[in-house]
Amino acid sequence: MPLIPEEPQIHESAQGPRTAPTPRPVPGPRPAAPSRPGRPGPPRPAPPVQRASRDAAKPVPPAPPAAATPQLQLIPASAQGALDAAEEAVDLLLDAGRAPGDVLVITTGDPHPWATHELSFGEASYWAQHDAGDDVFYTDAKVAERAGARPVVVVAVNGGPEPAAASALSVAHARAGTLLIVCGDPQRINSVLGAGV
Repeated sequence: MPLIPEEPQIHESAQGPRTAPTPRPVPGPRPAAPSRPGRPGPPRPAPPVQRASRDAAKPVPPAPPAAATPQLQLIPASAQGALDAAEEAVDLLLDAGRAPGDVLVITTGDPHPWATHELSFGEASYWAQHDAGDDVFYTDAKVAERAGARPVVVVAVNGGPEPAAASALSVAHARAGTLLIVCGDPQRINSVLGAGV
């Protein structure tokens, strides 16, 4: 390809060494950088400090708590498959970034195997894990009333008498902060919910 007279030819050696692009800084406040060696001059000034006004020192009355209703999600499953559906729901929550301590699981029939295992060490140890709040906690409808609130409550309607299901759903609704997931037979759940839960 012939050179056009207006375009000077630049040799690769004149372009200088190629370097990787400099990573972009993370936004946010940073302390003032000291002057770099070989660069005379004072260090950059620190960012200005915001002073609180007199009004900012006055306490602000808290807003009245809003009656938050958790989002309800129904996962259809048979009584025999409700526990598996609840386990899958917990796995999906954790995979989506939910902290394990955000989740409470309540069963209406047979207790979850984890609860059975942990109760074998005594009730004090079992409830201490609940109070620590750093892992998914499994309980059953008989003692669910003792469990504290968590952002997400999953109910496995895996059998048990109607009053146990009604009690579990009522407790779950009261304990759930943002999301209530109910796994079980939709017809049974709707009949329990329709009974005033």
